[in-house]
Amino acid sequence: MKHLITYLLIANVIGLLSMCIDKSKARRGAWRIPEKTLFLIAACGGAFGSLAGMYLVRHKTRHQSFVIGMPALCLLWVGILVYLCRRFL
Repeated sequence: MKHLITYLLIANVIGLLSMCIDKSKARRGAWRIPEKTLFLIAACGGAFGSLAGMYLVRHKTRHQSFVIGMPALCLLWVGILVYLCRRFL
């Protein structure tokens, strides 16, 4: 369980940073992080960090897929964590 917590912490930091970096690049008109990549990071465990990054830097908050998709991935991860805690603790 310790390894899972470490993994999720790292994934969420990556999710938060990816949103912040993409917002910075959007302001400068530079190369952007693809939306698929942002969702992949969230799906692999960084959903909470990605959602926090969305609203912290106000990035992708007008995109319906992100407004619905990121909270949905957070709920999915809550379900996974509840299941794992009940099964292994």
